[in-house]
Order: sequence, then C-alpha cells, then structure tokens
Amino acid sequence: MPSRARYAHGGWLGAALGLFLATPLALAEVREASGEWRRMVPLPEARTEVSVATDGERIFLAGGFLLAGERDATAPRTLFVYDPGDDRWEALTELPRGVNHAGFEYHDGRLYVIAGFDEASFTPTDAFHIYDIDTDKWRQGPVVPTPRGALATAVLDGRIHAIGGTTHGREDVGVHEVYDPQSDLWSQLAAMPTPRNHHRAAAIDGRIVVLAGRDDSTFRLTTNEIYHPDDDRWEEGAPVPTGRSGVAATALDDWVYLFGGETFTPERRTFDEAERYHLEEDRWERLPAMPTARHGLDAAAVEGAIYVIAGGPEAGFAFSDLNERLIPDD
Repeated sequence: MPSRARYAHGGWLGAALGLFLATPLALAEVREASGEWRRMVPLPEARTEVSVATDGERIFLAGGFLLAGERDATAPRTLFVYDPGDDRWEALTELPRGVNHAGFEYHDGRLYVIAGFDEASFTPTDAFHIYDIDTDKWRQGPVVPTPRGALATAVLDGRIHAIGGTTHGREDVGVHEVYDPQSDLWSQLAAMPTPRNHHRAAAIDGRIVVLAGRDDSTFRLTTNEIYHPDDDRWEEGAPVPTGRSGVAATALDDWVYLFGGETFTPERRTFDEAERYHLEEDRWERLPAMPTARHGLDAAAVEGAIYVIAGGPEAGFAFSDLNERLIPDD
C-alpha cells in the first residue's frame, strides 16, 4: 500500500509531508469498475441538501430544502422511510424542527439529527434531536458543542462523530466532536487537518474516511483524510479523482463510494461521477456515471445495493425526487 502522510494534530511537519506526497498520489492510476444503475420509486417530495441513514434494512431521509413557490424554499419536517424490498416510501414521523445540511445517523434503534442549518436559513445550529423508532418519541439530546452546518458525520464503534462544517461567520472548521450514547455526552477529538464543508464521511474497517468538499479557495477539494480512533490521529489517503462538493458517500463491503457534487468555478455545473475508494489498498476506481448529475444528495447501502437519493440537477438551488440504485460488480 502506498505510504500516507501522518498528521500530528495539525503540526507543520505532517502538513508539509502531506503536500510533498500529494503529487505522486494524484498520479496514481484510477481503474475502471462496472455496475448497473436503475431508477427506483421516487421520493414523495423533491428535495435538496438532504440527509439519509440506514439500519441495514431500511433507508431514512430527513431535512433539506423543499421548493415553495417559484423562488423560495422551506425546511420540510416529514421524515421518510424507504423499504428497498418493496420499493416503497412512507412518512415515519415529523422532525421537531426544520433543518438542512444536517448530520443524520442510525444507531441501535435510534435516529440522530446532528446540527445543520436552522429551518430554511444558513444559520448554524447546535440542536441535537434523537428519535426512538420503537416508541415513536423524540428527545432533545445534549447540544452539539460547535454549532455548524454542512458537516460530515459517521458512526464508529457505537459513537457518533461530527466532523468539520461551517459555523458562525461562515467560518470553515476542522473541529471533530464525538457523542457517546452510553454517557449521553459529547467530547473533543483530534481536529480534521483540512477545515471544509459540503464533504462526506464513511466508517469502514475501524476508521473514518472523509472525502471531497469545499473551502475558501475552491469548490473542488480532492482531499481524502482518514481518522484512526485507536491513537486519535489523521492521515492522508489517495486524493479523490474528481474534486467536487455537495457529494454523497457510503460504505459497502471493502469500499467507500462517492457520488455527484457541484462546483461554481470555473463553470457552474453538477457532477454525475461515481467513484469508489479501497482503504486497505489506498486506491480509487471509477464506476459507470450516475443516470442524473446532481448535488445535495445522499446515499445509503442496503443488501449489496446503493441508493442515491434526491439532490439538485443544477448547481445551487435545484430539487429532485430521484432515487437511483447502483448494484456494483465485485
């Protein structure tokens, strides 16, 4: 496996080594992979900037923007659940408060809505709502220590990680906080080396892979940073082949899959790219393109298939009810 740059909690040596290794990693071969796309039953509402989670059998979708009139958007509160076996959507519950660009995770019979932007605004929130599926009840958890939206979240070893995002003053942060359901407390971990927003994270093989996104200098970050919980450190992985932000990511078997995205410079466009990253081999493969280019989407894997849901077909405020399924070949 190619060597990776190790970050000593943001130290100059790790950052310098990361820059040194960026060129050889960027030149690594991107192999072609195969898979089959199919359009499934659409989401009941056309949304963008959504968040999805799965219990391994069903897919849950929450938050985002919903078009209101010709120009305005609202923050819909209906939380939907999708059954891939029946290819059917239904309303499950209502969010206590509207949110967009939020973290959203499933763990042990509960759904967690983590921070995001409040209602239909771009005001970061520290709200943390927990829904017990069996009892059909919400409770307000301890506030997220750093209010932010467009963050990345993942569940690893029973704890919920909240990484990066945009906080007050439109400041991008690399802050990394973790919630322990057993203690009902948040704590601080080593910060992500690259502050960014509109990125995604996926837990795989005991680590968290954080991909793509944007910052003050570009909408097309190729950054791939990997968190090791055993010694609370980050390292750099092979860069994303196609830099973009507003992406979706999920893990399936030995791979982390990355879909879609947008940019505004040098042109305003959305992406149909589907790529996957093998953590142990530190390499990327390119999959057949998504049927519909879009951003503000999200994805979840169930029973060997990946469902890529909602998002805007045009950069900026755009909406869709799309539900496209990829079955990748081995």
